[in-house]
Amino acid sequence: MNQSRSEKNTRLKHSNVTRKLSGGHRQPADKILVLDVGGTHVKALVSGNQQPIKIESGPELTPKIMMERLHATLDGQEYQRVSIGIPAPVIHGHVLHDPHNLGNGWVGFDFVSAFCRPVRLINDAAMQALGSYSGGRMLFLGLGTGLGSAMIVDGLVEPMEIAHLPYRKHTYEYYVGDAARKRHGRKKWQGRVYTVVESLKKALEPEYVVLGGGNVKSLENPPNGVRFGSNENAFTGGFRLWGVRNPGRGTKSKQSNGSPNKS
Repeated sequence: MNQSRSEKNTRLKHSNVTRKLSGGHRQPADKILVLDVGGTHVKALVSGNQQPIKIESGPELTPKIMMERLHATLDGQEYQRVSIGIPAPVIHGHVLHDPHNLGNGWVGFDFVSAFCRPVRLINDAAMQALGSYSGGRMLFLGLGTGLGSAMIVDGLVEPMEIAHLPYRKHTYEYYVGDAARKRHGRKKWQGRVYTVVESLKKALEPEYVVLGGGNVKSLENPPNGVRFGSNENAFTGGFRLWGVRNPGRGTKSKQSNGSPNKS
């Protein structure tokens, strides 16, 4: 089947990311601001710093409110480029619809003008997946307020919207999101998370699975071929979007037996 020009361009962009991960390009000297936008907090980190800054998020957060809070919080910090991971579908740098757990106004918001700097926008799960990636076929599931998902195959990043697909009597997010953890307790929630993981492994056939997001800390004893990622990997992914591998911050994960380690 013939590919459209846009599809070829997408593959070329992802191929460039792969080459950068392998060290094929010189790392830029510019400082990069990475924003990890979540349903509870927005975390911001400028390359070279060790600790991210947090601002409150939630269902009333619009991009305008976020920018006002960021400008006040980041006052005096220098950066030349921006990476933003947002919990919504992003195609060619454009948000397709407003995030389910945030306010409105994200579609069509001009982040380049707001920051007066170059901006790369990506789905938040895809950004953390990129920071967790160590080669081959990887499935990433982000367990936070909701459920984020992405697949990376030989360096090609493919964000997915598994969260709201039908599953059993509801959706995947209904069974593994934060509301389910609070509703059923940690032990039962963990069992459902691992059941979903096994189901998706059979369908997508990854070589390994990385579980990330804020609620991964509530999990224990990962199954074979599954490892726990760190929220810090979102920042690594944001730096990698600009060709910077790990500016003073390592990719962290806890592996189970049988999980590949290609780092």
